[in-house]
Amino acid sequence: MSRFDLARRRMVESQLMARGIRDKGVLDAMRKIPRHLFVEEALQDQAYGDHALPIGERQTISQAYMVALMSEALALNGSEKVLEVGTGSAYQTAVLAELAEHVYSLERIDLFIEKTKVLMRDLGYENVCIRCADGTVGWEEEAPFDAILVAAGAPEIPHALIAQLAIGGRLVIPVGDRVSQVLKKFVKQKTGATETSLTPCTFVPLVGEAGWQYGKGEAGDQPNTF
Repeated sequence: MSRFDLARRRMVESQLMARGIRDKGVLDAMRKIPRHLFVEEALQDQAYGDHALPIGERQTISQAYMVALMSEALALNGSEKVLEVGTGSAYQTAVLAELAEHVYSLERIDLFIEKTKVLMRDLGYENVCIRCADGTVGWEEEAPFDAILVAAGAPEIPHALIAQLAIGGRLVIPVGDRVSQVLKKFVKQKTGATETSLTPCTFVPLVGEAGWQYGKGEAGDQPNTF
């Protein structure tokens, strides 16, 4: 067993199970997926620490516990079509690929796209489709989705994502300001949606037409759409 295998096992036991993650599918996925491959080589020895790590372009790979919590909140059984907003490092994408039938992932920073496609191929995930686009407007032609996960902090829930969620579908998203948010779970019903607050959190801003807007020249400035 390699040092990474041991570190991954300890991560699941001490960071996930010890904090109440119980979903067997989520735990099995995160025992299996080599998290260190989703960060730069210089950071691989830190990949199983209890914290987020930078991946470039002012983005991060989320803390493993947050990935597990969000994945568990989606309550996936393996038959779902899932939309992910914010591919980033693609670690969360890989976890979703283990848990769902089809994963559609949107990323606004094209630098991440080719790296992600190569990594998904090398790891054998054939149920992932990735597009470089504004995630706040969703992926209308593939809707409805049984579950939607947003891996960036939004000022409010993008209406397009609610519209693209199937009845009974779950949406997990951080909502708040640019500095701190609350992770929320929405379950769409015929008459509206139920809302549950899960935990305080801190994510990078959700940038796009229905998210945060950056002015020209500001730090983190990116086009709103592709």
